[in-house]
Amino acid sequence: MQIENSGVSSLLQQVQEKQESLFEKLASGKEINNAADGAAAQQIIDRLTSEVEGNRQAVNNVYDGISLAQVAEGGLSNINDDVNRIRELTIQSGNGVLSDGDRQALQSEITQLQDNINLTIEQTNFAGKPLLSGNESLSFQVGANSGNSVDIQTQDIGSQLASVLSIDLTSGTSIEDALSATDEAIEIVGGARGDLGATQNSLASTARNLTQSNVNAAEARSRIQDLDYAQASSQQAANDVQGQAALTVQAQANQQQGQVLALLN
Repeated sequence: MQIENSGVSSLLQQVQEKQESLFEKLASGKEINNAADGAAAQQIIDRLTSEVEGNRQAVNNVYDGISLAQVAEGGLSNINDDVNRIRELTIQSGNGVLSDGDRQALQSEITQLQDNINLTIEQTNFAGKPLLSGNESLSFQVGANSGNSVDIQTQDIGSQLASVLSIDLTSGTSIEDALSATDEAIEIVGGARGDLGATQNSLASTARNLTQSNVNAAEARSRIQDLDYAQASSQQAANDVQGQAALTVQAQANQQQGQVLALLN
């Protein structure tokens, strides 16, 4: 009887341990909660989790890079409009019927546009980083692994547009020189905008690839880690039946043991 009781107790303990494991899985929704549930599986899950989290942050970095490029491109767009207006006023000043007062009025507007260009250069910033007033390489980590980085180059647009910013049609700047300066400025600004546009397209493509890669990694982790609720519920029901059977056997064994002791007494 003692041996039988020991076997039943061992079975009950196994049932209880399995029940606790099932409860933990059902509560967490995970098949693998720790290394004890599967050491190799846990290592794979940890690697995939690192990849998923790394990619998620990399996507945020990519979108920050896109936003930075958009801000810089927006500032250049405003400068381009102002330079075109300066060019238009320069051509207008070549009208022989204009008086000195008329040309002074045209120069006043040009000066305002030059001030506006300088203000745009000064105020075009992203997170405190000047984008149009210095040559700097801003690096963005765009992947979960080393070497996955993209550099966005800022430019000192002010120094490149010095000729436009110094145009003064009332103080010696010829129309030919002014037009040459504006044409050069338009080329410079257009080239910088083209570079930023290409950078935005590249980063947008990177963001799409990272997002898809993250979806794939998350799905792979889910297949290993997540619990099959239907299967777990079935196992729980079977475990409950096994536990009830063990309890019944133990009760019967205890009853029989009591009867034997009663006879012996």
